[in-house]
Amino acid sequence: MFDTGNTSFMLVASALVLLMTPGLALFYGGLVGKKNVITIMMQSFVSMALTTMLWFVVGYTMCFSGDYTSGTDIGGIIGNFNLAFLHGITPMTASPVNPTIPITAFIAYQLMSAIITPALITGAFANRVRFSAYLIFLVVWMLFVYFPFIHMVWGGGIMAAWGVKDFGGGIVVHNVAGFAALGSVLYIGKRKARDAGMHNLPLFALGTGLLWFGWFGFNAGAEFSANGISSQAFINTQVSASFAAMTWLFISWWLEKKPKMVGFLTGVLAGLVTITPAAGFVSTKAAVAIGVLSGIICYFAIALKNKFKWDDALDVWGIHGIGGFTGIILLGVFGWTAINEVGSNGLFHGGSSFFGLQVLAVAISSAYSLVITYILLLVINLFTPVAVTKEVEERGLDFELHGEDAYLEEEPAIAPIGGKKKISVN
Repeated sequence: MFDTGNTSFMLVASALVLLMTPGLALFYGGLVGKKNVITIMMQSFVSMALTTMLWFVVGYTMCFSGDYTSGTDIGGIIGNFNLAFLHGITPMTASPVNPTIPITAFIAYQLMSAIITPALITGAFANRVRFSAYLIFLVVWMLFVYFPFIHMVWGGGIMAAWGVKDFGGGIVVHNVAGFAALGSVLYIGKRKARDAGMHNLPLFALGTGLLWFGWFGFNAGAEFSANGISSQAFINTQVSASFAAMTWLFISWWLEKKPKMVGFLTGVLAGLVTITPAAGFVSTKAAVAIGVLSGIICYFAIALKNKFKWDDALDVWGIHGIGGFTGIILLGVFGWTAINEVGSNGLFHGGSSFFGLQVLAVAISSAYSLVITYILLLVINLFTPVAVTKEVEERGLDFELHGEDAYLEEEPAIAPIGGKKKISVN
């Protein structure tokens, strides 16, 4: 009944996407100071388990049950709850997007994308948030932001009915996560204690490599079939990342006087993010343009963030928020049905109405995610403090919140707040 080649392809793609979350943990872990490595990595790893639980209970059904056209979803915003706890799904049930693969492969792939999305946000409020508050935030943010946009864009909701396109997750992953990051920074505020910043460039580089590797599953897998479109998405991913990295390198070299590794690797990520919504809908020549533009736009978005003094610690808004925003709009420019017949023609191919639709959709997602994230944090703080104290920031969240250190070089001279002095294991 099922095509073994397509099924195998989707299982491998799903595994690659899951690998991106540990890659993100290493990426973020290298960028923070030594005393906050465990905290930021824990925030990524815990999503692998907690998001899976949430996905099983209500996530999948909120995203992919019912549709707006038939009136079987809830207002075109979220799905119905007929598939809660994966009710009625068997190994022989076909995928709703490709009947040659089992629905379980589709569920697994979408789950892996869901896992990394809230983890992306954590880089913005690094070193400032209590772990218990983060767990609550992860759950409510997925319920009120991520799941609705998955349904609206990919699950047959209202934006899908309008004709909005998003191949790999420009809106539903990167844009909403990036603007949620900005909303969280505006609510939580600046760090109260000085942070040493990046402590391990090789760790950061390793994380980037794992993200780059996993991204081929992220983008090529979004076709849900091993065919020419998945191959197009694959090569477009590599091309955009490469052109963006070199663009960023030369801009930073010119302005900062030295060719820096951090800039090059950040450019890689910008190119990967920006091509994601367009990967299977545009030509490779368009992917070159998208890569170059992403390197320029995201670089100066971070410069703008610095000018406004937003304490987005690891530049989540500048890379994911603006990168996703830019990618959706550039899909409205470069989209071409000669590449993918289920796509739409962009501005360069006579599709002015499609361009306007893409701009409208990403403006809605950006504003909604920013505002709702701010409100969610405000409500959470009524029940439990979201931010840690200045004293905890100064001592480091790793030992204060988790009782662990990433580097057991020496025993701390002071005891944790409200606790006993740590006993050295050496």
